[in-house]
Amino acid sequence: MTFTMSEDWRRLREETPGTAHVAHFNNAGAALMATPVIDAMKKHLQLEVEIGGYEAARARPAEISEIYSNLAATIGAKPENVALTANATDAYARALSSIPFKPGDVIVAAWSEYASNQIQLLSLSKRFGVRIVRAPALPSGQTDLDALEDIIKRDEPRLVVSVHVNTSSGIVDDVAGIGALCRRHDIFYLVDGCQSFGQMPIDVADIGCDFFSATSRKFLRGPRGAGLLYVSDRILNKGLEPIFLDLRGARLENENEYLPVHSAKRFEDWEASFVALFGFGEAAAYALAIGLDRIERRLQEVNDHLRRGLQGLKGWRVLDEGVGACPIIPIYAEAKDGAAIHQALSEQRINTNYIPKMWAPMDPRLVDAGWAIRISPHYYTSPSDIDLLLGALEDAVS
Repeated sequence: MTFTMSEDWRRLREETPGTAHVAHFNNAGAALMATPVIDAMKKHLQLEVEIGGYEAARARPAEISEIYSNLAATIGAKPENVALTANATDAYARALSSIPFKPGDVIVAAWSEYASNQIQLLSLSKRFGVRIVRAPALPSGQTDLDALEDIIKRDEPRLVVSVHVNTSSGIVDDVAGIGALCRRHDIFYLVDGCQSFGQMPIDVADIGCDFFSATSRKFLRGPRGAGLLYVSDRILNKGLEPIFLDLRGARLENENEYLPVHSAKRFEDWEASFVALFGFGEAAAYALAIGLDRIERRLQEVNDHLRRGLQGLKGWRVLDEGVGACPIIPIYAEAKDGAAIHQALSEQRINTNYIPKMWAPMDPRLVDAGWAIRISPHYYTSPSDIDLLLGALEDAVS
C-alpha cells in the first residue's frame, strides 16, 4: 500500500514549524510543538511580562481550570483526579512517596521499567528495606500475567508498577490485564504512561490503576517542563499524600487559601511554570480536537510503512520485530558505531535517539545488541522524511 498524507495531515504538518527545519524521528524523546501550543505559551508569557507571574496566574482562573479539564479528558479521568507536576519522573516520585512502605514490603516491577523509575525503586529498597521483585515477560515482551498472579499470591506485594509502552521499543504492555489482577487482590497499581500518552486513547478506569504518570513533551506534543499524575479516588479516600507535600500546594479558587484539599491537587507544588502548563493544556486540547483514535490509526499507518522500510535495509536489524505496533522502533547495525551514526544523522538534520544498553539494562534485545538507534515518527511525519531517513541509514552502513 502506498504511504501518503491526506490534506488533513498535511495541514497539521504545516502547523508544525519545526518540520521546515528537520526530519524529526525523536518524538519518543520530545515531539515538535504545534503553532497553537506555541501561541498559548507566548500569550501567558506576555501576560507575565506585563503584570507579573503571580498576578498573571490569578487573572486566569477559568483558563487554568480548563488545563485540568483538557488533560483529564485525554485519559478518561475527572479534573479533580489530575495533579500537574514538573515532569513525569516528578509525578512518579510523588506517587511512590505517598505509599507508607514498611521494611519487607514488596513492589513488583516489569523488566521494561524506565531507568529513572528503576533508580527510585532501588532507592526505596536501599533506604527502607523494600523488596523489588521482577515480573517475567512473555516472548512478546509483554508481562506474563499468569506468572504475575503467582508472584502476587506468593509475596502479597504492596504495589505493582508497569510501563504502558516501553521507551526503548514498541512493546505495548497489557496494562488493563495487570490492573484487573491488582483490583482482584486489592493491590496499589502505578502505571508509567509517558510513551502512550498522546499517541493512543487512554482510559484510566479501564486500566484500573491508582496512579498514572505522564509527560507533556512526548507524543502529546507539549513543551518540556510539565507532567501530570492521575490519582484515583481510592488513594484520595485513604488520605494518602506525598511525603514532600508543600502545604501551599493545592491551588484553590480562593487565592488566599493554599491548603490540601480532597483532590489530586494535594500532590502538587505551589510553584509551577504556568507558561509550560498553558502549553501542556493546549497540546491536550489540540490532540482531543484531532481525536486520539484518529491519531492512533495514523500512527499505525506511519509505523507500518516505516517498519517495512527499515526491515528491508541491508545491514540493519529491527530489534523489536514482530513485538508490537507502537511507533518506537529500535534498530541496530552489526559492528558499527551507533553513536557516530546518530551524530551523522543529526548533521543531516535527521533527529533520532541513540540508546546505549546501560539506558535499558533489563531489555534483553538491547543488551545483546549493545546499542540502538531509536526511531519514533509522528502523524506529521511525511513520506519524504521517511525516504530521507532510510537513505541516510543505508549510506551509514555501506
